[in-house]
Amino acid sequence: MSQAHVELDVPPPLPEGGLRIIPLGGLGAIGRNMTVFEYDGKLLIVDCGVLFPDVEQPGVDLILPDFTAIVDRLADVQAIVLTHGHEDHIGAVPYLLAHKPDIPLVGSQFTLALVEAKLAERRIEPYTLTVREGQRERLGPFECEFFAVNHSIPDAMAVAIRTPAGLVLHTGDFKMDQVPLDGRITDLAGFARLGAEGVDLLLSDSTNAEIPGFVTPEREIGPVLDSIFAKARGRIIVASFASHVHRVQQVLDSAYEHGRKVALIGRSMVRNMGIARDLGLLRIRPGLVVGLEEATTLPPDQIVLMSTGSQGEPMSALGRMATGDHRHITIEPGDTVVLASSLVPGNETSVYRVINQLSRAGATVIHKDVARVHVSGHAPAGELLYLLNVVRPSNLMPVHGEWRHLRAHARLGIDSGVEPDRVVICEDGDVVDLVEGRARLVGHVKSRYVYVDGLAVGDVGESLLTERRMLGDGGFIAATVVIDSVTGKVVGGPTVSAKGFSEDPEAFNAVIPLITEALGRAAGDGITDPHQLQQVVRRVVGRWVNDAYRRRPMIVPTVVEV
Repeated sequence: MSQAHVELDVPPPLPEGGLRIIPLGGLGAIGRNMTVFEYDGKLLIVDCGVLFPDVEQPGVDLILPDFTAIVDRLADVQAIVLTHGHEDHIGAVPYLLAHKPDIPLVGSQFTLALVEAKLAERRIEPYTLTVREGQRERLGPFECEFFAVNHSIPDAMAVAIRTPAGLVLHTGDFKMDQVPLDGRITDLAGFARLGAEGVDLLLSDSTNAEIPGFVTPEREIGPVLDSIFAKARGRIIVASFASHVHRVQQVLDSAYEHGRKVALIGRSMVRNMGIARDLGLLRIRPGLVVGLEEATTLPPDQIVLMSTGSQGEPMSALGRMATGDHRHITIEPGDTVVLASSLVPGNETSVYRVINQLSRAGATVIHKDVARVHVSGHAPAGELLYLLNVVRPSNLMPVHGEWRHLRAHARLGIDSGVEPDRVVICEDGDVVDLVEGRARLVGHVKSRYVYVDGLAVGDVGESLLTERRMLGDGGFIAATVVIDSVTGKVVGGPTVSAKGFSEDPEAFNAVIPLITEALGRAAGDGITDPHQLQQVVRRVVGRWVNDAYRRRPMIVPTVVEV
């Protein structure tokens, strides 16, 4: 089993007739999925998504793939193929098109509609090619064939990529719900046909590789919602992903059956459901959906609020309701709140904080731990094995998952008969070449996290995040002293102030004479350079804080010469 190694060098030139695969995101974390394929000097990109930050990345809004490896070769990019419309697969498209707006986007109707709405906000008019399952398109030297797959968003697709180097199947995100609400099942017959043709490399969704068995059908959510709606006596607030059309459809159907009106809350929820309705993917009965203003005038037992915020995002609609900051909705005793989604890894603390805030306000909170109000959109181990046995790939490259998911998927591949030395476990930036039917790790390219902070892209680095974490953990201490520029002796101060460290106004009285004494010794040693004196102050304050408080705040010394 091949796996990533930190000592991998810059990859050699691609052998003639070979296919190069470079994952720039999606490996080792759930998010920012992006894979680059290279053949005969031309590039094809599959997906271009974002990763959402966790508590270790304070102040960060989004995390992008690192475009460094291809930014000088964007003229060689034939297209960006988008497997589906989730943010972790399309969210970085505007940032890539900012470098070259005319790169063609290829995807299903709903996927492209979501991307176009996102790009319109940035005044980018993309060139798009709408494709359907069963369709083939030649994109430079890449012949792409598209297959329907079932997922937690409509119109998801897998893509088979044919070049003279071999046949590659990229599943995108998928599951095998046999009775989906929209009747659109994963195309196992098409995958079997590819298997008979001979799949040289399979890139497959690994998210649920550790979970045994087969997925629960989405339609089993409906009766659970019906039961919740039947028991609720006050308002019902349902939080879900803003792209989960099937979940919203079931909420609409249950609301209709129980005589309730529905109001959509959250900009992305309103936008996405409007697109789904216009494309015929969401069926809304006349008069069922009302505006938020009207909803606030209806009796509590006649209204359902369909909201964003299922991941505990503080600025989402549900997050603001939980803290009492929403302009229109205040949580009251008797409200029933349903979190109809999974917990994205890393969001658990935020979600449970919101649950506690809602419960404190008197709401009954129902989530996946207490009722079947969510089923996953990703194939568990039984379905991954099924796919492996249908496709029978010569080489397997697990994608879309944390390390534990990738390794679990690799074991499934070996169990299904893939030779261990043909299972390639990679991390972002690893380079895999498919040459003469065999996939091998051949090198590594730069692939760091690119942070978006407000309007700044890439200006925040790991050192700055370390400083932010230090500020959040230990606070900030500023020590200022004025010295004689000739003698180096203290002529003013020292003064010490702090933020986020202590509310005691006399907390730093003990360290001031220590600073003065240390600077006096430095002056006696002939040290007058302000930078060296700043380091003296930093060491004295740092040592004192550690001895007195066992804490590590950020210390900023300032030495002013006069």
